[in-house]
Amino acid sequence: MTRRALMPALAGVLIVGSASALADTVVKIGFAGPLTGPISHVGKDEQFGAQLALEDANAKGVVLGGQKVKFELMPEDDQADPRTATTVAQRLVDAGVKGVIGHVTSGAAIPASRIYEQAGIPAITPSSTSPKLTRQGYKTTYRVIANDMQQGSAMAKFATGVLKAQRIAVIDDRTAYGQGLADALVDSLKQLGIKPVGREFTNDKATDFAAILTKLKAAKPDAIFYGGMDAQGAPLLKQTKQLGMSARFLGGDGVCTAEMIKIAGTAMSSEVYCTQAGIPMDKMPSGKAFNERFAKRFNTPVQLYAPYSYDATNALIEAMKLANSADPAKYLPQLQKVGFKGVTGHIAFDANGDSREGGVALYQFNAGKWEARP
Repeated sequence: MTRRALMPALAGVLIVGSASALADTVVKIGFAGPLTGPISHVGKDEQFGAQLALEDANAKGVVLGGQKVKFELMPEDDQADPRTATTVAQRLVDAGVKGVIGHVTSGAAIPASRIYEQAGIPAITPSSTSPKLTRQGYKTTYRVIANDMQQGSAMAKFATGVLKAQRIAVIDDRTAYGQGLADALVDSLKQLGIKPVGREFTNDKATDFAAILTKLKAAKPDAIFYGGMDAQGAPLLKQTKQLGMSARFLGGDGVCTAEMIKIAGTAMSSEVYCTQAGIPMDKMPSGKAFNERFAKRFNTPVQLYAPYSYDATNALIEAMKLANSADPAKYLPQLQKVGFKGVTGHIAFDANGDSREGGVALYQFNAGKWEARP
């Protein structure tokens, strides 16, 4: 081959090499939550929140260690199942993610947290509220929202002080989230000198609650609290009406959704209440603007925790900026120093990884939607 014939080939190599040198460094961020199944709407909501945060960061441009980075989200479906969650967590670790947003439910987050701790990869949950999650002593576990103890206390005070309920029945779905929330309520009621008139259990796959409700009906409750998600909460509410029960229906953030209203239909009334970790979107510093951007980008309004997912993702990015590195070993210590104004409020963590400023809001169904109560 002549020297002239070699020139085009060499030029091609040089061009490719030059383009490669200019390419952004890809930083993978994992997301884990239920992306299929009865509460997939909650999982997708949080996935979209994380996606929007990464898109915003990429649009602004982030430089770490002198190299421009491009963030990419790696979503995994844990089906809100504890066993699947550990498999998903290991898959994310093996894929080389630099941080994780999730898991969505406490039942999935608690077992998965051990995998991230062993790998030294930070995981920030937008919505897992079980106190157990951050009491394991793991350095990699964080959350940007209030926990169940705060929700249980708020609902107990509201039910007894405002609604004047004294005969309160409690049902939960035996998941870490549902049972934890119900236990928190029972503990708070106990402190107020009230013992539930019934304590029943179901599971997160159930659809028929006739046996439970028939038993509780005999106890004549003036309020029924359900610890679990909307996929069971809605049919449970329907069946209380079918049995002619007039008890007010109380729940936690798992039923504080648009999907609860959709599934329950005409069973919804002004006697349905729920607590939600965090503050109402219209009270969030940037809530209205975020919801508008979110709806435009994903063609659906915020379901529940997308703003918290957005803030959790930005917390990871802020810690990376402080460390000037996406290496988990280098930026993990910086999470304790993170402090910024997020969509949901001021984002900062205590020594356990809990949110420093987690609040609880209370909602009542009215005129087709959830309305925040004063």
